[in-house]
Amino acid sequence: MTASSLFDEPARREWASLFLARDGHHMLIAYIDDASAGFVSGVEMTHPDKGTEMFLYELGVAEEHRRSGVGRALVEALGQVAIEQGCYGMWVGTEPDNVAAIATYQSGGAEDLEPFVTLSWSLAVH
Repeated sequence: MTASSLFDEPARREWASLFLARDGHHMLIAYIDDASAGFVSGVEMTHPDKGTEMFLYELGVAEEHRRSGVGRALVEALGQVAIEQGCYGMWVGTEPDNVAAIATYQSGGAEDLEPFVTLSWSLAVH
């Protein structure tokens, strides 16, 4: 897994295979000089009254390639995948103090529409 060093934790082959095998799951990897410079993952989500939208699941850029346009290019590329898949929109959530992520998403065309609260459940992983 060539982009594994860009993830928060070491990638597990079985999880990577499962992610990539599922319809509507997307992983785009940027390369510079044959080395992985960044990645973005997205998941298509469909709801009966809304249609399909793209959830930008995660964006990671190698330290040495930050602030060089790699992140923006990846976000824009995922947006193009979303358009090609017929999604009506794309969204992402991030922490309010994650200035770098917010700047990257906004440079890729995202708008800050409204306050957003994220709640999560920690479930046992088998």
